[in-house]
Amino acid sequence: MKKKEFVTQDLLSKIYQDTTAGPRKLPPGRQLAEEYGVSRFTIRQALEKLVSIGVVRIVQGSGIWINEHARNNPLIYNSITEKRFDQMRYRMISLHKKRPDRVAQQIFGIDEESFIWHFCRLRYVDDQPVQLEVSSMPVADFPDLNQQAIERSIQQYVLSKGLIISHMLTTYRAVSVSREQAVILGCKKGSPAMHINNRGILEGGRVFEVSDIIDINYTCTWVSPYNRDNLAWRQNQGV
Repeated sequence: MKKKEFVTQDLLSKIYQDTTAGPRKLPPGRQLAEEYGVSRFTIRQALEKLVSIGVVRIVQGSGIWINEHARNNPLIYNSITEKRFDQMRYRMISLHKKRPDRVAQQIFGIDEESFIWHFCRLRYVDDQPVQLEVSSMPVADFPDLNQQAIERSIQQYVLSKGLIISHMLTTYRAVSVSREQAVILGCKKGSPAMHINNRGILEGGRVFEVSDIIDINYTCTWVSPYNRDNLAWRQNQGV
């Protein structure tokens, strides 16, 4: 683990370990650098990540304040969501309509005479291609889907329709990059990657999007309450 990643993880752990009530601060950057035996630049990188995921805020002349909501809610962030929007961009590769196959009919609750949008886009982080995404959306719900929406934010596009996003169902699986994917992503065939399947669900239960994503630089961190009930259930089931 790189030094900045260790410092980030350790600071995050200490934030959740501290049960002190009321406003809390981290030590100054100079003190943190001495405690961890790293440069102030490394500390600054770690703090920038904590700021970007909403755990701390840096107030000039006041210090590094821990956001009160941080410890009271589960936290999930990954190599994409820890980045600011100005560090990311999309490039659309293709967009077309097609008839839904049986799987798409089942997912979207539509018939074989309906249409779905099928699009492919490439996501860049810090000007490097890291994700290849292939997605489908029902045409009936989003008749004006276009390149501009695809190269910005699909979720913002959905919300602009007055719809409310309820849940995201996500599955992860380790894979190797295929020859075709490697050409687009600019990496070697067989490189390790994460296959991410996303299903976006609206309030009321309709699915608005299904995506298959190949990510060649994926990391993810969860901070969540210990689930005693789930452990007890699994033990009772003989697992």
